Amino acid sequence: MFRRTYVSPTNPSSRMASTVGFSGHDHPPVGLCAIHQPNFLPRLTTLAKLFAADCWIVLDDVQFARRDYQHRARLAAMDDPMRRRWLSLPTHLPGGRSTTIREAVLVDPVRSRDRTLRTLRQYYGASPHWSVLQENLAPVLDLFSATDRTAAVAELSTVALLRSVGWSGRVVHSSDLPARRDRSQRLADLAAAVSARTYLCGTGGMTYLDERPFRALGIGVTVCRTPEDGIWSFSREVTALWTLMNGGWDMLARQLRLVRGGLS
Repeated sequence: MFRRTYVSPTNPSSRMASTVGFSGHDHPPVGLCAIHQPNFLPRLTTLAKLFAADCWIVLDDVQFARRDYQHRARLAAMDDPMRRRWLSLPTHLPGGRSTTIREAVLVDPVRSRDRTLRTLRQYYGASPHWSVLQENLAPVLDLFSATDRTAAVAELSTVALLRSVGWSGRVVHSSDLPARRDRSQRLADLAAAVSARTYLCGTGGMTYLDERPFRALGIGVTVCRTPEDGIWSFSREVTALWTLMNGGWDMLARQLRLVRGGLS
């Protein structure tokens, strides 16, 4: 069974130890690159896309959206996936609506940590996989005491799950990379900044993506498609923890590897 393979950060002002990546432009080329905002305890579809990528560019310098998944996760009860609730991290936006994701601040980090652990135990404590989940999320809970940045906690919660199922990819941040402003051009520039050969896009992103900037930079575009039945039935709606607590790490890792192996 997979266990956590990283330690919590010792310096709250630095990037998390779990997201050891590269900055600047002295890094080697990568194959598949995914670009996604930090998500708190992400959905299974998001986890699958990031797991399939060799590099995750954390989109941290765009506007924070309260109705998105940057500071909240939709939990589903183990025995009834239709019984759901939001687990949110109360967040203050110092710059108002124009506040970027990386600038958003936790209102009360200690209370959020305690509520997160209590709620997760309430929903998933009966699972035979709960003790390992608690172990893998320990650095995330510790981080609440080291930083007040919502994005840092959300990002680490995603990386913790990725590492726990064997992901060995790299993490960088869009705020550290040069890119133009136009939506598709920006994504293409970010992918080029990490020397990606292919940009891995979700099915939702393909509805607006213009592939021409990618072609101009010699970067391919591949869509990450996931099944729609079985454990994937609610994968776009609830946190991946529901699948994990019902099936365990080995099952989830197998499913994620199948998605990655099926990319064209």
